[in-house]
Amino acid sequence: MRRRAFLTTAAAAAVLPVTARAEPGVSDNEILLGQTGILEGPLGVPVKVFLSGAQLAFNDANEQGGIHGRRLRLVSLDDDLKPDRAVANYRKLLDEHKVFAFFGCVGSGTTAAAAGLLRESGAPLVSPYAVADSARARTEGVAYYTRASLGREAEVLVRHLTIIGITRIAVAHLNNPGGTEVLSLINAALERHGHKVVSSAPIHDDGGNAAAAARTLLEGRPQAVIMYLGGTLAAEVMKAVWAAGGVASFYGMSIVPGEVTARVLGERTRGLAISQVTPYPWGEVDPLLRRYQRAAAAANVPVGYLSMEGFLGGQVMVEALRRCGRDLTRAKLHAALRNLRIRLGGMDIDFTGGYNGSRFVELVQVSYDGRFVR
Repeated sequence: MRRRAFLTTAAAAAVLPVTARAEPGVSDNEILLGQTGILEGPLGVPVKVFLSGAQLAFNDANEQGGIHGRRLRLVSLDDDLKPDRAVANYRKLLDEHKVFAFFGCVGSGTTAAAAGLLRESGAPLVSPYAVADSARARTEGVAYYTRASLGREAEVLVRHLTIIGITRIAVAHLNNPGGTEVLSLINAALERHGHKVVSSAPIHDDGGNAAAAARTLLEGRPQAVIMYLGGTLAAEVMKAVWAAGGVASFYGMSIVPGEVTARVLGERTRGLAISQVTPYPWGEVDPLLRRYQRAAAAANVPVGYLSMEGFLGGQVMVEALRRCGRDLTRAKLHAALRNLRIRLGGMDIDFTGGYNGSRFVELVQVSYDGRFVR
């Protein structure tokens, strides 16, 4: 008589925890996400605002019962924008905190340095902040970007300027590899229109070389200066160009904080245009924008482009997790993200064609009091 293979109740119980073991960071009532980035000092200010916007989205999901009954929680660590420290933080978040996935990690060099670790762990990274195009390419397949690329921003700015007859364009950029990359992207965009950058200048983090940089920029007799500068650096360059007798118009990429520039320049801010990579946060028609505004007011989070970007990135994470169902795995989250096409607040997010999920860029002007005018 043939013997039938079977498991006793005790043996089945011993096997069950292995086959049904939950992914790291996933419990019956919680999904744990990890984040590393610069959180202190001037460069940490925008990151905190971005994360506060994301938390609005996570809080909203939690208040509605969570993701299939699980609440979202985000653990953040400071890496001071140093690649080695960032990689150590990624490892700590994976090994000690046992996070399921990553959200909103910051920086080009730091993100590129972690690409191998992300692939090894299988943990997706959603909505990284301030990552250059070359670093995005390094993380293809493991990271999902919810803001338009810098190359896309450069093309939109250049196209606008050439259409209105401005072709002599100078560039003031951060004095780091990311700034140098942006200069190349702007020059490439200009070359596609039959022109090239007439002058450029790297700006030190403290703005100490603004006067010398202004003189260099004016050597090219520019009609316009495109700025890839954070903090108060854009305002310092604008003041230096005016002091040197320049009359060029100014255009900022999305890292230029219009409200900060207006606080420094006051009335002279008029005319500054900035490319933005999320819809206008003060819109009154779209239901999601109104929900964001109400949540921001209740949580004392400033309504603006930075918190809006975090909020939309958080919504992407929430939607992708919902599509995974209750049986949540990292592989399922990757699959959900790669098939995600969604419209949020007037902006299309589509990862079906690659890791850059958005092409949304629009130009707005900054008023003297720091408000944005479409």
